[in-house]
Amino acid sequence: MDKFETFTGVVCAVERANIDTDALIPKEHLKSIKRTGFGPALFSDWRYNADGSDNAEFILNHPKTKGASILVGRNNFGCGSSREHAVWAVAQQGFKVVIAPNEGEIPGFADIFRNNCAKNGILTIQLSSEQVDQIFSMASADEPLEATVNLEKQQVSFKDAVFTFEIEPAVKEKLLQGLDDIAESLMYEADITRFEATHDAQLIGA
Repeated sequence: MDKFETFTGVVCAVERANIDTDALIPKEHLKSIKRTGFGPALFSDWRYNADGSDNAEFILNHPKTKGASILVGRNNFGCGSSREHAVWAVAQQGFKVVIAPNEGEIPGFADIFRNNCAKNGILTIQLSSEQVDQIFSMASADEPLEATVNLEKQQVSFKDAVFTFEIEPAVKEKLLQGLDDIAESLMYEADITRFEATHDAQLIGA
């Protein structure tokens, strides 16, 4: 997993709440046993017409969102099933950050989706509803909207606004260091090897 670094990217704002994992990647795209090639399937039911052509009305197909790396939605983003393919599709489309509003009892993200994002190097940011409203307002202009994301400072900066966000320290550190679960475990490889050398695996649990 690559280290998360400060970057400036284009925003794609999808004006919908409760975007579930079936909307992110419909079930017909889950047949592959590989972890690659899911980017084109992201939002496929909304993104393409019945004949497979691009749906010009969907925001991801607009010229102003070309190459977008910051995805913005409404609350409860990533709800539904636990399929990790949804996160793979988001990442392989080129998104590094997903932003959604936290409305108190209604979270910005479903827990499993948020955890899967962290394990795949995607930063999820929860802002207030008012702040996300402001982003959608800025994104409604005809030209591309750019933002700079600085995880170290925990800030998202636009031309006319700067928003600060909260993040769990452990998640922040793993993203900054580019550590997935396996890489984090391997940090203790010497301890694991020492334990295995002094314990008979066949006796454990006997």
